[in-house]
Amino acid sequence: MTEIFDQGQDEEPEQSKWNVSEWQGKALIDCDGEKIGKLQDVYVDVETDQPQFGTVKEGFIGRHLTFVPLGGVQIGPDALKVQVTKERVRTAPDIEMHGEELSQADESTLYHHFEMNYTPIDTESGRRLARR
Repeated sequence: MTEIFDQGQDEEPEQSKWNVSEWQGKALIDCDGEKIGKLQDVYVDVETDQPQFGTVKEGFIGRHLTFVPLGGVQIGPDALKVQVTKERVRTAPDIEMHGEELSQADESTLYHHFEMNYTPIDTESGRRLARR
């Protein structure tokens, strides 16, 4: 598997290096090689257009979406390997979806659960994430 972006360079990553349609349906694997689930949707940072979170469906009865951070994701032919454990994903807060967007409070909750920096942007909604 290869990383999408070379984190060590100061250059902006090329937008063409990732494509949501190519990612959807791929298996998400945790940092220990455990299967988390199949990627449903990708949420990007509205300022950088870089992928921040993906969603997977969990459970057979009453399935719900679970968010998985995509920072440092490695792309393989059939799977995407993320930098968190399956347990960390399993204990993520349940987020109620209201249409296509998350509330600013839900975004903040997700970022803090995964120990990521969160700063609302200076827009009317203050939301950082958009679904692609």
